[in-house]
Amino acid sequence: MLYPDAASWLECDRKRVMLFGMSGLGKTHLANMLRDSGGWFHYSVDYRIGTRYMGEFIADNFKREAMKVPLLRELLLTDSVYIQSNITFDNLAPLSTYLGKPGDPSKGGLPFEEYMLRQDQHRAAEIAALLDTPHFIARAEALYGYAHFVCDTGGSICEVVNPEDPADPVMSTLAAHLLPVWIEGSDAHTAELVRRFDRAPKPMYYQPDFLRAAWAEYLDTQGVTEDQVNPDAFVRWTYARALAHRAPRYAAMARNWGISVRAEDVAQVRDRAGFDALIAAALPS
Repeated sequence: MLYPDAASWLECDRKRVMLFGMSGLGKTHLANMLRDSGGWFHYSVDYRIGTRYMGEFIADNFKREAMKVPLLRELLLTDSVYIQSNITFDNLAPLSTYLGKPGDPSKGGLPFEEYMLRQDQHRAAEIAALLDTPHFIARAEALYGYAHFVCDTGGSICEVVNPEDPADPVMSTLAAHLLPVWIEGSDAHTAELVRRFDRAPKPMYYQPDFLRAAWAEYLDTQGVTEDQVNPDAFVRWTYARALAHRAPRYAAMARNWGISVRAEDVAQVRDRAGFDALIAAALPS
């Protein structure tokens, strides 16, 4: 690891970490806290995906919908209006909206193969954004003077790497430049994430084999055709299975490439000193 023990972490004048785990367990909370404390550069993988790699897809989707409205169609064709995604670190809705959900088109669902195409676009974008991390580490220090760097990953990072492969190109690149830190939730956290998702189901990226199997099982068990699927019902049904699918992958990432910290301990961190202590406690003494 980049920091083999607690002393090397505490004494280092260039701290670089990558936070990973399920969305909602504190990755962005920690990254925002570190950024706001000064001296830390916050690199959001999801923001990079939604701007650099999928921004054109997202904007074109907005334009496609706008072209259905006669007034907006005329304005677009004459370059009289400009449509752009307003994605931010704290508002990734444009990216989620583009990913969409499969099912009944009258309920906002996408044809399954179109949905899978967008999933594949996200996979390529996520890998590219993760591999951009070393460039941003160098850029943050050279341009802005940031010695410390936090990479705030999306929950789907475990879907685009093979944590058991010591030659995995993404994990080997990341681990050479940062300390991977898994924010591990408890059973209570998992139950709360499921309840939260049930209230507001949102699109997510999944491995294609997992997703195709889930789709086939859902159609079979519910006795429905593709265009009869309630999109929200399907993503709710899939989410709990996704948590179970991802947990061992996160654990393997931490075991083979980094460290783990508990979500309940993350929630208690209030400043840089607390963060330094959190990481030090998870490293060998």
